[in-house]
Amino acid sequence: PPSPKIFHGRDSELNDLIGNLLKDSARVAVLGPGGMGKTTLAMAVLHHPDVIEKYNTQHFISCESANTSVDLASILGAHLGLERSNQLKQAVVRYFEASGPSLLILDNLETPWEPVEGRGEVEELLSLLADIPTLALLITMRGAERPAKVKWTRPFLPTLEPLSPSASGQIFSDVADEPEIGEQSVLDELIVLSDNLPLAVSLMASIASFEGYTSTLSRWKGESTTLVSDGHDKRSNLEISITLSLESPRISPDARNLLSLLSILPDGITDEDIIVSKILIPDIAHCRTSLLRTSLGHVDVHGRLKALSPIREFIRRVHPPSVSLSKPLRTHLQDLLMVWRSHRQLPLGYLVPRLLANLGNFNELILQGLADDQAAWPDIGHTIIILNSFSNIMGKGTNQLNQKLPNLIEATGEPRLRWKYASARLNGNIPGIDRTDAECLITDGLHHFHTVQSHIYDGILFHPTDIPLS
Repeated sequence: PPSPKIFHGRDSELNDLIGNLLKDSARVAVLGPGGMGKTTLAMAVLHHPDVIEKYNTQHFISCESANTSVDLASILGAHLGLERSNQLKQAVVRYFEASGPSLLILDNLETPWEPVEGRGEVEELLSLLADIPTLALLITMRGAERPAKVKWTRPFLPTLEPLSPSASGQIFSDVADEPEIGEQSVLDELIVLSDNLPLAVSLMASIASFEGYTSTLSRWKGESTTLVSDGHDKRSNLEISITLSLESPRISPDARNLLSLLSILPDGITDEDIIVSKILIPDIAHCRTSLLRTSLGHVDVHGRLKALSPIREFIRRVHPPSVSLSKPLRTHLQDLLMVWRSHRQLPLGYLVPRLLANLGNFNELILQGLADDQAAWPDIGHTIIILNSFSNIMGKGTNQLNQKLPNLIEATGEPRLRWKYASARLNGNIPGIDRTDAECLITDGLHHFHTVQSHIYDGILFHPTDIPLS
């Protein structure tokens, strides 16, 4: 394959990879999620001057069509021009033994390696190749696991991570040119939505090159991952790329359910919250490991299990979480919020950071509850009011979920919720109140006064003379 013409943000990984390949008998694995740029990095290595100088011959072989070790040996043999035979594996080994210093790149090796029933034979073939001292072996694989039976060169290359925002911006500029005046914020939003996943960035940039940045952003908001899924293979279709990872034998139905839950958790989730909330997924620790092994999930610097934004968007559309799956976590976070409300005068140092780290999750879980869990609407309404108070006190501003409250109050007919909403607006926790609004709220509060059986609620005395109006 040719050298990649657009290559940004991987200089560190490229240097580390070249450093390993310049060692004797190098055995290197490039790992990461689908669409993370593993193949592009391998192609950059293939054409690097230091690699060309060290190795007499370089072989780049795609393993996408190989389902077994026999298929893999056949592809290798065909590439090397060997005759088909029952001893093809041995013939491949003899070829490389006689070739002098050579580099063999096996791209997408996960295809033949993943099926459990044939994994051992694939690893045996890799072991035979790794025993050739003059052969450097480089593989690319989805996930975070290296095949067994090979002594991989140290230090290991870390699993590929998303690009930096600046590198993503460079790709956009190379493919779609610089944004027009006033469109920089649009480009910034596209980069955020891509989560710096190289495949998503490249496909978005390609669309922006002929539709423009603003139109591309508008289409993404309406079409999500389908916008970048018109192609016919995993390199031109984001959804095909994600689906290939989902179809891994390592992903059980329960692991898929955990990924489904992550699809509505932009903040990710800690192990502690997974355990305490008692999410209804059997052997959830094993499911977590499965997501990490396939790189459908990752753990961020704060120790939170997450899925990249494009993966979340796709899973949310094709496999959204059920209420029974998400409700335990929503209830757990609501309980934490109630602890804060009841004891916020105390130094609850451990609690505030946990709530702040879950603000995005709160919003998504509440929106799902409003859509699918009508029985929980009264509790959700109270949660929105308390969450808004927390957000204001923590300097995060007013929560947009407040806009749901008027319709929610009418739908539930819940007097206490109506009272608390009026109280929050009169307190200024929910902005946008004028004199007319205040008078209406006071009248409304007095109307429901006897229902809640208290003259004072949340520190507000509902009497016109007690409310200063300007």
